[in-house]
Amino acid sequence: MQAKSYELNDFVEMKKPHACQTNRWQVTRVGMDIRIKCQGCGASVLMPRRDFDKRLKKVLNQENAAE
Repeated sequence: MQAKSYELNDFVEMKKPHACQTNRWQVTRVGMDIRIKCQGCGASVLMPRRDFDKRLKKVLNQENAAE
């Protein structure tokens, strides 16, 4: 299984949407833990990299994130 590649400031889509019904997140911290920021309401979530990798659906490029 190949790991999905994501970097700081990338936009990602998670398997489940946030409570505000937005499913677009921006990666704001990369390390042992990953911090993502909801693009709908601005909420920030910190989770272990292992959990993030399980919940990640796909990495969006800049053009897709603007839709």
